[in-house]
Amino acid sequence: MEDISHLKHTPLNALHLSLGARMVPFAGYDMPVQYPEGVLKEHLHTRAAAGLFDVSHMGQIIVRPRSGRIEDAALALEKLVPVDVLGLAEGRQRYGLFTNDEGGILDDLMITNLGDHLFLVVNAACKDADFEHLKKGLGDTCEVTMLDDRALVALQGPRAEAVLCELWADVASMRFMDVAEADLHDVACIISRSGYTGEDGFEISIPVTSAVDVTQRLLEHPDVMPIGLGARDSLRLEAGLCLYGNDIDTGTTPVEAALEWAIQKSRRSGGVRAGGFPGAERILAEFANGAKRRRVGLKPEGRAPVRGGANVFADAEGKIAVGAVTSGGFGPSVDGPVAVGYVDAAQAGNGTKLYAEVRGKYLPLTVTALPFVKQTYKR
Repeated sequence: MEDISHLKHTPLNALHLSLGARMVPFAGYDMPVQYPEGVLKEHLHTRAAAGLFDVSHMGQIIVRPRSGRIEDAALALEKLVPVDVLGLAEGRQRYGLFTNDEGGILDDLMITNLGDHLFLVVNAACKDADFEHLKKGLGDTCEVTMLDDRALVALQGPRAEAVLCELWADVASMRFMDVAEADLHDVACIISRSGYTGEDGFEISIPVTSAVDVTQRLLEHPDVMPIGLGARDSLRLEAGLCLYGNDIDTGTTPVEAALEWAIQKSRRSGGVRAGGFPGAERILAEFANGAKRRRVGLKPEGRAPVRGGANVFADAEGKIAVGAVTSGGFGPSVDGPVAVGYVDAAQAGNGTKLYAEVRGKYLPLTVTALPFVKQTYKR
């Protein structure tokens, strides 16, 4: 039996167990992979109503300018990310990337302007390294603080707004990537209209001392079901969203990953604050000339899923290697297998026929536009 005594627990661990969750190790934490309803029902319920996810294992970090000027924090952070942080309005959030000197991705994150400081949410497996990276890069300009006293939950799905409105009516006025500080059940929370399922929804940062109470209050609603890591993965895969460590990593550039949209014009060649971030030379060159490979959607024929790690070929005999699958599985909402991966730029056009090697056989698949399901963010 695997020793799990070293695993960390989120503030909601006991609640997961009481709900009958099957727990697994993930990013150093004991996390629910599914509940008694099972991954398929959890996935479909999130698409139809509202699912509640514990994402407390992720890192919540405050970057506070020593000068008191939020502009100084924004410009300092821009030295680490190829993102327009200075142009981020108060109460707004933006997807960002930490890059290395070779143009690879150290982590992806969310950046929020909360008026007098920046609020970052980073991936669980990278959060300690990200924290040190921020302190090293911003230490002279900003105070960097890891928030160990807050939980984080995600409420996702078409009924998410109606559910949350019962605790705070003003949530209806929020749009995608809006962030507000508000009381839920008399608890001071940070609410962002965002998530990682492709559905409308919210991420809610809650003080640890009240995390169980607020979460239980949300779960009491008949439209809400607890959702584990299994459905979280299939939901984000259908939505065409990257999973750090699978689809993006230190050997992947933003352009290869089809994340150009995350680098605003002000940071590109000719922009008012172009470059000035790690790996800018390579990344901006790929903007101009293209990358040698590209992250694409891959739709296998038939019903057999093609998992991450499968090699991809241009021919059915497996002689012309052109790439590999990075994430793949069954997409419940599309009722069939879906995958994403990297292929040579010459093979990256939609409609291109390729083949994935699965247990010695070469299964046909087609390069397909992402996402596999329509995103329903409230713009």
